[in-house]
Amino acid sequence: MEAIVYEEFGGPDVLHLAEVDAPRPGPGQVRVAVRAAGVNPLDHKIRSGRMEAAFPTPLPATPGAELAGVVDEVGEGVTAFAPGDKVLGWSATGSYAAGALAEAASLARKPEGLSWETAAALPVATDTASRVLDELALTDGETLLLHGAGGGVGSVAVQLAVARGATVIGTASPANHDYLRVLGAVPVAYGDGLVERVRELAPQGVDAVFDASGRGALPASIELRGGTADRIVTIADGDAAELGVAFSAGGAPSAERLARNARLAADGELRVEIAQVFPLADAARAHEVSEGGHVRGKLVLLP
Repeated sequence: MEAIVYEEFGGPDVLHLAEVDAPRPGPGQVRVAVRAAGVNPLDHKIRSGRMEAAFPTPLPATPGAELAGVVDEVGEGVTAFAPGDKVLGWSATGSYAAGALAEAASLARKPEGLSWETAAALPVATDTASRVLDELALTDGETLLLHGAGGGVGSVAVQLAVARGATVIGTASPANHDYLRVLGAVPVAYGDGLVERVRELAPQGVDAVFDASGRGALPASIELRGGTADRIVTIADGDAAELGVAFSAGGAPSAERLARNARLAADGELRVEIAQVFPLADAARAHEVSEGGHVRGKLVLLP
């Protein structure tokens, strides 16, 4: 089968299309014929070798965590799924491929009416957004400052936070401000003067901060929280520990939470922006776009 492979760490050019043996599912696993795979910033960080301490990666490797597709083989002990079932979730072997293995416990059924592209864009963004909002204990009537509000995780977090009754102030480039207003956020430009701009919108300060961008906004966030790192969570800033800020790296993904968010998306209650779709062979180009930043929504590969 076809898969994207890299034999050494480096830039996007190390990615190439190759013929590999189709994996066979072990106990508790299923094999999925991949219809779409999500591209995430973590993918290129792992590919570069910069995340080797946190995510040891035996080479050769196939990138990708998110997939949507059709189950075509089940392993021993799997009763929740059968060949032919349409699913979405997390890959155990890399989703940039025609076929990938997944733990059955990490999959949810794809609702009818949900496109393959949207289904593949849901797992990481929705699980991360839901998890961090829970960690922040965000409640009705509070004000959340959300950095990177126009990105894949950020745009989902805006909607889920608004659904909880929170006011969301979202940092983004001016080109994304109208988009954020549609999602229910109050947009603000990032960069110099951020503290003053946010204080104009929230004179009493903000109750919590979710940093989904990792672009050095934590010191300003601490200032806006009144000098404390309490109720600030980042998923992207490597300086978090030095500043006393919590870094949320996640744990086991929640198939139950994914199923709930997939239903919201299928019903039109959760909007997931697809920024660009690439054929599998153009994975290197997708990584170049991802590394360039300022991507509104998700990048998706189609095997």
